Amino acid sequence: MKAIEISSFGAPEVLRVAERPVPVAGEGEALIRVSAFGINRPDVLQRAGFYPPPPGASDLPGLEVAGVIEAGDAQALAEAGLAVGDRVCALVAGGGYAQLCVAPVAQCLPVPEGLDDVAAASLPETYFTVWSNVFDRARLQPGETLLIQGGSSGIGVTAIQLGKAFGARVIVTAGSEEKCQACLALGADHAINYKSQDFVEEAKALTDGQGVNVILDMVAGDYVAREVECLAEDGRLVIIAVQGGVNAGFNAGLVLRRRLVITGATLRPRPVAFKAQIASALREKVWPMFADGKIKPVIHSVMPAADADKAHALMESNKHIGKIVLTW
Repeated sequence: MKAIEISSFGAPEVLRVAERPVPVAGEGEALIRVSAFGINRPDVLQRAGFYPPPPGASDLPGLEVAGVIEAGDAQALAEAGLAVGDRVCALVAGGGYAQLCVAPVAQCLPVPEGLDDVAAASLPETYFTVWSNVFDRARLQPGETLLIQGGSSGIGVTAIQLGKAFGARVIVTAGSEEKCQACLALGADHAINYKSQDFVEEAKALTDGQGVNVILDMVAGDYVAREVECLAEDGRLVIIAVQGGVNAGFNAGLVLRRRLVITGATLRPRPVAFKAQIASALREKVWPMFADGKIKPVIHSVMPAADADKAHALMESNKHIGKIVLTW
């Protein structure tokens, strides 16, 4: 099969088309013939040498795929209500940049009604991540206010739509007026241009000084201290990436007085059983919303797989709004 491999750590140009053996599906796994796969920030970090795959995972990048089940554990497929020939999208720990990819059956979901494979390939990584962190870990409730850092990113456009779908008030930050308008068009209640506005002051003003209940943060670093400042009592800060650095200083007194929770998680190394619970929740509570039109994929660019280097360069430019998807 053809695959996109990392020839050496470095700039996007290190990605190259290569021939690889077809992987074999083991117990509890499915072999998917991939028609489309999504690009995510962890892929960029892995290519640069900063995010090695977890033990046992493929060295090929790629965390989400869509296509047709070609083979697999018949019992596991039957128990999941799936079969050979079904169209699915799946979350994987690696190996997605290939024409064939093995995925745990428990992390496979039917392609939502009305979506093609390109749209489906844009879903797993961001929907698993947002559900796990915003709803399971941060326990966002209807009527609460969610602040999303980087609202125009793949994670951001997903969090906006899910936050609104489940009854939250949504505030986002973004780096341009174009991105702010795109977030508002997706349903965000307010958009803050972090290059010209102070998100702490704006968040406080928008909540009458009370602060926000949940923050989804991909920056960390010096953002953490500012985020602590704009959390309401019993507020929850969830850190899912550290693009601004791993070190943070903050006012611990505010954490005590306001009973704040600062937490974080990475999804990729978690066990299949953990991800299976997320998949089950998504299938029951979120997937029907695509058919109802309550939520939709947001795709910025679709490129051929051979242009993986261009896709990575686009992601690193931060000029995209939504997801970048590659096809075979």
